[in-house]
Amino acid sequence: MISHITLGTGNIEKAVLFYETLLGLFGGKLIHQSEKVVFFSFPDSDTKLAISIPFDGMPATHGNGTMVAFKLLSIEKVKEVYSKAVELGASCEGVPGERNEGAFFGAYFRDFDGNKIAVFYRYE
Repeated sequence: MISHITLGTGNIEKAVLFYETLLGLFGGKLIHQSEKVVFFSFPDSDTKLAISIPFDGMPATHGNGTMVAFKLLSIEKVKEVYSKAVELGASCEGVPGERNEGAFFGAYFRDFDGNKIAVFYRYE
């Protein structure tokens, strides 16, 4: 079982503003905050998201091929979350649209630290 996923940041205050606003659009809640790490929880999930300043003191970096994906409940929510992310300063990595021969509707963006995020709705 996955307890939590951690993304690195170089600015915890900016990360709190970005992720609290964005994740709140689909029920994410800030449940812990310190000077170096914050945790978010999600409805109907035991897995948490942590955003942390690296404990080794080195700059935060993103992994090539690393991505966190959030399954949302509608196409409209995918569009809303993507638009809000870009409004908050995220860079586009793929505009909202059908993916994988129509298997799902998704969008991709990177936060200000370069972490890649996907939001998607899987057709039932």
